[in-house]
Amino acid sequence: MFNGEKGLVIAGLIGFLLAALTGSAILIRGPIVLPEGDLGNAFSFNAAIGIFILSIAAVLPLAGFSHRKRRTVRWLFIFSSLYAYAIETIQHFRGLNPRFSREGGAVDAIAGMAFGVVSLLLVTLCVLLLIQFFKVSHRPLLILGIRYAFLSVFAANLAGVGMVLLQSRFVGGAGNLIVLHGMGFHALQTLIVSVWLLEKVKGRDPLKKRLIHYGSAAWMAAILLIGVQTVLGRSVFELSLLPILAGLLIIVWLATVCAAFVLFLNAGKDPRADATKVMEKPVT
Repeated sequence: MFNGEKGLVIAGLIGFLLAALTGSAILIRGPIVLPEGDLGNAFSFNAAIGIFILSIAAVLPLAGFSHRKRRTVRWLFIFSSLYAYAIETIQHFRGLNPRFSREGGAVDAIAGMAFGVVSLLLVTLCVLLLIQFFKVSHRPLLILGIRYAFLSVFAANLAGVGMVLLQSRFVGGAGNLIVLHGMGFHALQTLIVSVWLLEKVKGRDPLKKRLIHYGSAAWMAAILLIGVQTVLGRSVFELSLLPILAGLLIIVWLATVCAAFVLFLNAGKDPRADATKVMEKPVT
């Protein structure tokens, strides 16, 4: 993981740097920049893209691409992230909405449309990775988790395309696609980290596979329920049936993560060694 992906790692760290600078500006001047800018959005966007690109840097070496294809995918991700950082940060500091500005000029409109094209490029790259990871079979536990993660990312991309088509993140009275969008992308951390821990545990493959399947399925079912709630134009934070069920499913996922962590902590213990120590203990 991360092997040979120095460029992607740097691109990811740039996001954290920009988020830190934007956060400092918020502390000094506040988040709102008239007429449309919101530095809080720029802060969260830069941090989220940074995390996403670092996650791609971790899994790309495992995708089994040829050297040429891997280099192409790498630089497309780097180019897309750098453009996204630039347009999101600069436009918000100028007081403009980077995607759907109603106050900017022709150049701002073109920049916003280019942002849409870049977003579709990222969607295409993620779909390509999803397909590619169904072709490889080395490190089966980790690849299984990555497959689930990219299926979740696909759901996030659908939400992103919906925002582009609607020219807004809001649906109906209280639905907000950004929640579905964010949860889908964070599967690259939530579903992969626990699998990475399980991969370090020797033996017990049936149990490990069940934990991966149960946790990943619970996470994706929660995303599905959140998606339905959002499409209905309702908030995912209200106390109604679908959000409550989604919350319970997230608890199921969290339980599998805790189980994976316990197995990881106990992986280095040798019960036979403990038994030997008990047998060798002198009788007093």
